[in-house]
Amino acid sequence: MSSLTDIIFLLLIFFMLTSNMVQITVDLPKSESKTVAPSDLPVMLTLDGKITVVGKTSSKATMEKDIATAVRNSNNKDNATVMIVSEVGVPWKDVHQVMKIASGLKVKAIIATAPTTQKDKS
Repeated sequence: MSSLTDIIFLLLIFFMLTSNMVQITVDLPKSESKTVAPSDLPVMLTLDGKITVVGKTSSKATMEKDIATAVRNSNNKDNATVMIVSEVGVPWKDVHQVMKIASGLKVKAIIATAPTTQKDKS
């Protein structure tokens, strides 16, 4: 019985160690809609690690404070919406971090979509 416990323990350690190495890459969703969602708080994430909150340069360390300040200064506090604009190839964990910040501040978060091209339709 103890050998079965050892095997399960080793498998648990193996999966815990390898789970941090998995990288999830998600492309922006495609949309044919021409409707633009109202957003007064754009957050831009670039491949080179630059972060922009409402047009002002930010960093991972100060991003939460910068978004909270932008929400406080917003004219539309009750319906404030964070629009996440990220370049293709930005790690999903960075986008998820912005979503968690928005959730913690009790504001909506939307992800910008890429327009559908003729190639995507066929």
